[in-house]
Amino acid sequence: MLIVQVFVHVKPDCVEAFKAASLENARHSLREPGIARFDVIQQVDDPTRFVLVEVYRRIEATAEHKETAHYARWRDAVADMMAEPRSSVKYANLFPADAGWDYPPGV
Repeated sequence: MLIVQVFVHVKPDCVEAFKAASLENARHSLREPGIARFDVIQQVDDPTRFVLVEVYRRIEATAEHKETAHYARWRDAVADMMAEPRSSVKYANLFPADAGWDYPPGV
């Protein structure tokens, strides 16, 4: 398992468009066999800041994700919405067990 947190700061006038594009990307990402979770979260005290929490079943799935059409659509759609370049940090899973990261069936 590989967990990637992507930190995004968007322009204030782009918040709603960024949310829409990111939620669409997340919904499609969950259909990828290499992705266990794909969360989009928004900072409470600064709604222009988001974190994407991407949980991959294997390291190679990160590259596979970036080859998908939905990722390309998201990347191109949000490029001009950024207030600053996005950044990311990669983590190794400790707890819960790898199987504990999956969404319940039907989500």
